[in-house]
Amino acid sequence: MRAGAPAATIWDATRLGITIGSVVLIFLAAIEALAVTTVMPVVSADLHGEALYAVAFSGTLATSVIGMVAAGTWSDRSGPRAALYTSVALFLVGLVVSGVAPDMYTFLAGRLIQGLGAGGQTVALYVVVARVYPPQLHGRIFAAYAAAWVVPSMIGPFLAGLVTELLHWRWTFLGVAVLTAGAFVLVAQRLSGVSLEADAGDAEPDARSAEPATAARGSFATRMLLAVVVAVCAVGVGFTVELPFRVGGPLAVIGIIVIGVALLPLLPVRTLRAAPGLPSVVLTRGLIAGAFFAAEAYIPKLLMDEHGFSPSIAGLALTLAALGWSSASAVQGRWGDRLGSHRIMLITFTLLVSALAGVLAVALAWRAPWIVVVGWGLAGAGMGLLYPRLTVLTLAYSTTRDEGFNSSALSISDATGSAVAVALAGLGFTALPLLGSGFATVYAFAAVLAVVALVPGLRMGAPVR
Repeated sequence: MRAGAPAATIWDATRLGITIGSVVLIFLAAIEALAVTTVMPVVSADLHGEALYAVAFSGTLATSVIGMVAAGTWSDRSGPRAALYTSVALFLVGLVVSGVAPDMYTFLAGRLIQGLGAGGQTVALYVVVARVYPPQLHGRIFAAYAAAWVVPSMIGPFLAGLVTELLHWRWTFLGVAVLTAGAFVLVAQRLSGVSLEADAGDAEPDARSAEPATAARGSFATRMLLAVVVAVCAVGVGFTVELPFRVGGPLAVIGIIVIGVALLPLLPVRTLRAAPGLPSVVLTRGLIAGAFFAAEAYIPKLLMDEHGFSPSIAGLALTLAALGWSSASAVQGRWGDRLGSHRIMLITFTLLVSALAGVLAVALAWRAPWIVVVGWGLAGAGMGLLYPRLTVLTLAYSTTRDEGFNSSALSISDATGSAVAVALAGLGFTALPLLGSGFATVYAFAAVLAVVALVPGLRMGAPVR
């Protein structure tokens, strides 16, 4: 950069369109995610699908793996534009199907379609960031994405609960569908004329990612088949809750083993062994996501079922968590490099485990429910500090020839870890109540996952820029 030239920002004229467009997509994804978590206790009761409560979350996360693999490969081959547009369209269709569903199984079908779109959108946007923004701005743009959760976090859970109470839960899906359709037009306009092609000169091998890149072996068809196997098994683990535990438990274990084997070619080499560097970054994402989202899926249900909260008031826990997430992400965007990966991981672990301990105490004592609301805000802050750091590290370990694969691997780990953890939490909630409380089983399980995440979390390192 020339002396005296203004510093580059994500709001430069050359990047303004893509910044606005991608932030709008994140905004809508935030609205949908927070709304679904808030209203699911009502939806499952209305559609007589209480046993499949966890599948409504794990199924969407599972099918997102397919979207991630497809979008990652598509983006590496021809740029992320078409992958992004297709993903948004699938997300829209899924919202409509869920919104008009007459029964729980149709509702779940819509959620599966939403997963395809949401997963593809995540990976495509990561590649867009890598192609449009220089490395020094990656932390800032991911902080902007986190900031796009601020308004939804302030009004999303409460508004979703209020819409459910005054109108119907269906409008929490159909309303987001209408907004998504409008945003699709806006994003297409903002992306027109923006070059998203990789610089051919940057495609040479790089020592930062030479070994992870070798994991991108296999044809597209093979990788898609493996993604389908992962998704089917993850959904299957969720459905084991409908079987007697003596049958469902062993089937869940078999499903997890198959998932582990199928994941190997979809992740950087030695990921499941927590090798230092990128493999540990990817593994940390899956474990910490599983711990957080398995617990969060049951936060509104605990407050509604056991403490009589209305949907709108129960959503306050999600509001505080999302606000904490956004605020901590802004801190990471500004001071993440100064804090360092090791310190960020320890702070996140402390906040998340402290929050889970508080929620577990409430679940066992059946009193002081406001501890759940406040505690979950701390959990969100911990996640907001760590999540964008993991994405920044992934892109820093990547080159243009494997940005799609590595971004896909990070998101696959996130979705698979969350899907399997939520499914196992649902199984434990139903079949293995801890001290008489299924909720206690969920939160104890989440705490164990958080402890396990410390192993790769302290081995992430930092690439040489």
